[in-house]
Amino acid sequence: MTPRWVSDEPLSVQEHLDAVSDPASGAVALFVGRVRDHDPSVSGAVTGLDYTAHPDASDTLERLVATASVRPGVLGVAATHRIGLVGVGEAAVVVAVATAHRTLAFQVCAELVETVKRELPVWKREILADGSHVWVGLE
Repeated sequence: MTPRWVSDEPLSVQEHLDAVSDPASGAVALFVGRVRDHDPSVSGAVTGLDYTAHPDASDTLERLVATASVRPGVLGVAATHRIGLVGVGEAAVVVAVATAHRTLAFQVCAELVETVKRELPVWKREILADGSHVWVGLE
């Protein structure tokens, strides 16, 4: 699999695991960010998230993955963020990092997830069960 970076298609965890497969890898850390049915900051049930991306979002995610990939000891990195309407329980972001040992895999995966959340120009609108919506992260 070639990472799709930003995709309007459902995300495959297995494709991300396959993308970082390396015979020298003894560990793969995997993060799957899923849409949940609630948000403590709003009242009402969440039925989905509608993600909108800046046209540069794929280039930004590619750069973030490339930066993580060149760290010493990293054998493979794959990450994709979903855009469009994503239902409860579906994956909105998948990050996989392969290394020889688990400590580095966990560290790089966690750092990449936080960097994606902070730097990727993707915005989300929570769709609520009553038909209303709330933009998240816009200030």
